[in-house]
Amino acid sequence: MADLGVEFCDLHFKNPIIVSSIEATNSLDRLKLCIDNGAAGAIVKTLTDMPAMATLTKHSKYAILDETGEIIKGKVPRNFVFYSRSGFSSTLYEGWEKDLKAAQVYADRNNAHIIASVGASSLESWATISMMAEDCGVPIVELNLGCPHTSHMSGAKTGVRIGQVPELAAEVVGRVTAAVKIPVLVKLTPEAANLTDVAASAKKAGAAAVTVNSRFTGFAVDIETGTPRIGGPAAVGGPWIKYVTLRWVHDIYSSLGLPIAGSNGIFDWRDAISFIMSGARIMQVGSVLMLKGYDWVRQMIQDIDAFLDEHGYGSVEEIYGMASRNAVSSYDEQVGMGGIHAVINDEKCTRCWNCVGCCFYNALSRGEDKVIQNIDNCIGCELCFNVCPFEAVSFASKK
Repeated sequence: MADLGVEFCDLHFKNPIIVSSIEATNSLDRLKLCIDNGAAGAIVKTLTDMPAMATLTKHSKYAILDETGEIIKGKVPRNFVFYSRSGFSSTLYEGWEKDLKAAQVYADRNNAHIIASVGASSLESWATISMMAEDCGVPIVELNLGCPHTSHMSGAKTGVRIGQVPELAAEVVGRVTAAVKIPVLVKLTPEAANLTDVAASAKKAGAAAVTVNSRFTGFAVDIETGTPRIGGPAAVGGPWIKYVTLRWVHDIYSSLGLPIAGSNGIFDWRDAISFIMSGARIMQVGSVLMLKGYDWVRQMIQDIDAFLDEHGYGSVEEIYGMASRNAVSSYDEQVGMGGIHAVINDEKCTRCWNCVGCCFYNALSRGEDKVIQNIDNCIGCELCFNVCPFEAVSFASKK
């Protein structure tokens, strides 16, 4: 059995899976369910002083869509779209003090950690709520600079509005880090022009780590009725977005070496492994739990362990950042890589001609009874490999 433990923000997590700040963490009982199902930690649904954002949660709406844009109405596909409108904790932060202390005690007994997410209306409120969380024994505070809903609510111009601007993000981070002694984690928004710039600014202001990242604001349409899903704009995410998220995980890991919590795009263990290999130390699992249930956490952990054993890895640490370290650092370097050309195995080839149809470099053509190759024209783009259903395409180095 592999060692699943990871170090993050000066804390030891027994495995890399924690539950993100969502409905599944919006009460003491729900936080306990996260811990009971094996999560190494759970992030309290964002603590706030903004009544508008607490009220919004009490009027939450969800549309879980398939690849055609229709409501799934049953089994959750792997590439579901999570389209929803919700707010912060349905109880204002002052009402959380007792439960926050109890949650941390419960977590300690079960070798887990509670993280307090914060979303406030002013610089002083960011500091005040963070200090309250610290006083309750919480070991990490996460500043929610990624919430896509706040920019649409009157009296709640925070979250994504701050997270898009490096200077504003640094101002909030600096105020909080001056007020608390515990590590400060900053949740980034994908709507920033450059997440690495925001992360660098947060790091300079004292952030210990970043969460990459929150969801986008989207607009989904029911084409049968000509109306928007759930009434209008809402946050959008899901497993389909993971490649965009991983781009920023890779970039921040490679450029800044800043500890990262991965979020937005994680469905199962495969995605968690991808995030770890790209440079995320822990995973924030959220929307999939709202559809699969809390026991999905336990399944993910078991499957991560099985993957590591199957591939001969002794620990999560062995695969941490390995894909990012193996990546060619720039497009210029990629252009300079050694040339390859396609090789067609005539015995495996069934003459479906898929490869010929997708070759735009005149390297493959349709012969009377086989694929004709022009190696001089082949640029090694590998598109033919992707469309061949019979493993008849391989590659060799150009001499």
